[in-house]
Amino acid sequence: MANFRIVLAPGDGIGPEVTAEAVKVLHIVARTFGHRFDFEEECVGGVAIDKYGVALKNDTLARALASDAVLFGAVGDPKFDDPSLSVRPEQAILGLRSGLGLFANLRPVRVFDSVIGESPLKPEIVRGTDFLVIRELTGGIYFGSPKRRWVSGEGREAVDTMSYKESEIQRILKLGFELARTRKKIVTCVDKANILETSRLWREISFETAAEFPDVTLEHLLVDAAAMHIINNPSRFDVIVTSNMFGDILTDEAAVLAGSLGMMPSASLARLDPQGRGLGLYEPIHGSAPDIAGRGFANPIGMILSTAMMLRLSLGLGKEANAVERAVQETLNAGYRTADIASNNTRPVSTAKMGDTIAERIEP
Repeated sequence: MANFRIVLAPGDGIGPEVTAEAVKVLHIVARTFGHRFDFEEECVGGVAIDKYGVALKNDTLARALASDAVLFGAVGDPKFDDPSLSVRPEQAILGLRSGLGLFANLRPVRVFDSVIGESPLKPEIVRGTDFLVIRELTGGIYFGSPKRRWVSGEGREAVDTMSYKESEIQRILKLGFELARTRKKIVTCVDKANILETSRLWREISFETAAEFPDVTLEHLLVDAAAMHIINNPSRFDVIVTSNMFGDILTDEAAVLAGSLGMMPSASLARLDPQGRGLGLYEPIHGSAPDIAGRGFANPIGMILSTAMMLRLSLGLGKEANAVERAVQETLNAGYRTADIASNNTRPVSTAKMGDTIAERIEP
């Protein structure tokens, strides 16, 4: 029996709803495999601004640092959309990524055979899709300086800075090659080297890193070409490694392959130890979806699959992770669908019913 401390950060919108289903699944995993999960729930995002005046309290970050893993729902609320606001819900996730040293975002893109028909793309295009996008998470244009707005004689102006250090690029590329060794041994480095100086540095360092992994094939694609190939030939990819902004955009695009953002998990990691484990933050990529919050039909699969990634990558429970992933696949095979992946002739189930059905299928 193993004990683990998990911080829950449900956040805004549908975050609490999908987080509740992940906890439901973890209770079954604990009972089935003889583990103990101790949960600490923390207030983040818009709800934290309403309650405390900040999106992320220092105490919350401290508890996250002391935990084995963080399960994060979503942040965002339309009432904070005013760009002039100095305190915004998104500061919670950015603060956790920075404070926990989470430099790598892993987003697996897998199309389950049973839901191929729910994708807007032709079945022959999406069939066999199974790749991993590794997005650099703490550098690039989202964190670069200067970042500011001002008014000049010509009107309003703004600047954001894309900046990368050699060490930031090296560590994300090395992780990509290491993970590719456990898959099909192909790394695609996505950049904009024909325009951006930062991308030319990425490409230069990718060649240097590839020399350390002679068993892994390295290829390069410009980001616009990569966006096209993800739609018309997604099964060509194995591991994609790219910068913060490009990874953010491409992974949301890739969600269309699986039929819905609600199907897509993610893991944000600090450096893994020799056993392949490390502190991580796990979240679905769908956002807070305030338009459907509280209505009971959000898709919890992205969060539940994120929980499986947590079991494997932070807690070292590979068998348990496999059981969760198998339960999701069996549930989909049995025809259960939430509204976002339900075809016209399918009656969708609620968020809670989908969570119940997956939990019931977890077996040793």
